[in-house]
Amino acid sequence: MFSPVEARRLYRQVADQIRLMISRGELAVGQRLPAERDLAEQLSVSRPTVREALIVLEVEGLVNIRMGSGIYVVRQHAATATGNEREPVEGPFELLQARAIIECAIAEEAAGCAGPEGIALLDEALTRMSGGVNDASTVLAADRAFHTGIAAIVGNATLIRVTGEMFDMRMTPYFAKLASHFEGPGTWRSAVDEHRVIRDAIAAGDGAGAKAAMRAHLTLSQKRFSESFGEEFSGEEARGRKKAPAKGTDKI
Repeated sequence: MFSPVEARRLYRQVADQIRLMISRGELAVGQRLPAERDLAEQLSVSRPTVREALIVLEVEGLVNIRMGSGIYVVRQHAATATGNEREPVEGPFELLQARAIIECAIAEEAAGCAGPEGIALLDEALTRMSGGVNDASTVLAADRAFHTGIAAIVGNATLIRVTGEMFDMRMTPYFAKLASHFEGPGTWRSAVDEHRVIRDAIAAGDGAGAKAAMRAHLTLSQKRFSESFGEEFSGEEARGRKKAPAKGTDKI
């Protein structure tokens, strides 16, 4: 029923294929889709790629993701999306990979030139973030201020802009829907703790430590995305992915 897709913008190709099957009636309204693992195997892509595609379809109103039950087709034709509602070109895993590459280097650089004023800005963002874990808009603004604050320590306007733009890419209906499946006070508290480790390394002038702490934070962020449907990779599965990554496997 499903056919493999090529390794180019995989999650969008997966969404396109399922969308077409729904519009043709091959997947009927009310029908439950195959399990995520089965979809990934039939499409020859990674499970995170399948998750990203399903979120696109949920934003479009074609499917409904029911925690602990499955994914169900709820309508045959997608609603017409406006410019602001279309899914981003990059998926969350691709974005997190880019952030890891860029922001790890920025954190390492910041540790070599951080002064009291820069650390104070990070502390202010952490205070606002820890006090706003029950309010998404407050914690997101503070989270953004923390990451752009690290770039501000370096004093490069381009890095500040790029860091802010990467963060803002998640402020779309697509990312909001994905975040709704896992974000909450608990995950934000974990992020605050991870941010404090980054802050302390920068304040101590420990470039290697700051780089490692930023990578750990963004890797854990990816893990939270990966577990958003309550399907956690076991140690054996993780080892298997490292030994023989499937076609299209997302990495960070």
